[in-house]
Amino acid sequence: MSTIKLARAGVVATLTIDRATEGNTLTIDMLGELSAAIRAAGATDAKMILLRANGPDFCRGRAPGGLPSPIAMKMRANVCEPILDVYDAIAGARQPIVAVVQGKAYGFGAALAGACDLTIAADNARFRLPEMEKDLPPTLAISALMARVPRKALTWMVYSMEEIDAATALQLGLVSTVVPLAGLDGALDKLLAAMTVRSPEALIAVKDYFRAAPYMEPRGAADYGANLLAGVLSSAGK
Repeated sequence: MSTIKLARAGVVATLTIDRATEGNTLTIDMLGELSAAIRAAGATDAKMILLRANGPDFCRGRAPGGLPSPIAMKMRANVCEPILDVYDAIAGARQPIVAVVQGKAYGFGAALAGACDLTIAADNARFRLPEMEKDLPPTLAISALMARVPRKALTWMVYSMEEIDAATALQLGLVSTVVPLAGLDGALDKLLAAMTVRSPEALIAVKDYFRAAPYMEPRGAADYGANLLAGVLSSAGK
């Protein structure tokens, strides 16, 4: 039975991590399932993709154990690449991906929440990068978060390994908004109502711009924005 559930309701595709009794920790194989599910959802005509988790916690990180041979190249292929592939699938999906976070988002879970285009966090959400407890530099999580979280703050999270609450995560840019846990579904419904009435071309153009423009020089970023806008206007016949 798959740990990652894919469902479709109207123009919204929803991926749900369904491993609540284990804190929604994910094995290497499950990371592959997640990447595949994101790409499958992205290949549809859905306007947006939701990433959720069953149970009290969003994702406590990668499941321990089961490490392959410590030979560096095998370790990269068998452990690092599946994690990087999840981040690549999120960035590569045409549609905006919205993470809905409650409870603990630790390690890979924190990076996963931050890597999505939008992140709605319940006020009980907690974020932590604990990898250095085992002398494992969380460089992959850093790679997913460093474009969103200021360097000094991200460095603090890595070295101190302290948990931050949802309000702090909002201040740092790790999440988009924080709402009461009881109002999490209501806040999501409000966002869906605002986004799903927009054209897919407009939604995709915004994601494309945020993905590429920060790495361009200012004039190139402006030109790229003009091209995207012209394409949306042409598709709408405006």
